[in-house]
Amino acid sequence: MIWLCDLDGTLVDSTPVHDAAFRAALAETAPGLLGSFRYEHHAGATTDEVAAVLGLAAADARRLVGAKRRHYRAYVDAGKVAVFPGARRFLAALAAGGQPAYLVTSGSRGSVERVLAACSLGGWFRGVLTGDDVPVSKPDPGFYLRACERWGIGPGEAAAVEDSVHGVASAVGAGLRTFQVHAAERAPGAVHLGGLDDLVALAEAEARR
Repeated sequence: MIWLCDLDGTLVDSTPVHDAAFRAALAETAPGLLGSFRYEHHAGATTDEVAAVLGLAAADARRLVGAKRRHYRAYVDAGKVAVFPGARRFLAALAAGGQPAYLVTSGSRGSVERVLAACSLGGWFRGVLTGDDVPVSKPDPGFYLRACERWGIGPGEAAAVEDSVHGVASAVGAGLRTFQVHAAERAPGAVHLGGLDDLVALAEAEARR
């Protein structure tokens, strides 16, 4: 089996950090929106998409995107992003079983590279696809389809690991078997698991097939 893994909210606990970065950026660029902002309503979306949903004009949207990215990267550099329990065990089980792992994330390449370096996760992946590499965003199935095309992977031979509704929709729409972790409710089409430790046994069983 080939595994396509999301990053934010799936392998690393970055949701609180994204929330804090958005709030710091909104305080600078659109303070009137702070009271009604709920990051959980936007999890899995790009900052550009969030700016559009918030109804910001083009110039304000650009300012928000730049400020949010700056704050988020500063938090990453300060060690605020933690690796989820089970993430390294899961990736190690894949490596031990000869099952390739790729990273498929809608984050910007600069931010993703910072997180991988800060969390010492970069060495586990044979390839990394970011939001900078694809003209569409999750939940568009084209995001995962582009990943499969780039690495010559047939959807029937791969599994996706996601946390958000956006990510699950993209992976399921691309025809991938999709596992969802760290979510209170199952997104349509996904196999709902509690956490990454539940995937370790699956990866080990797959390696024995």
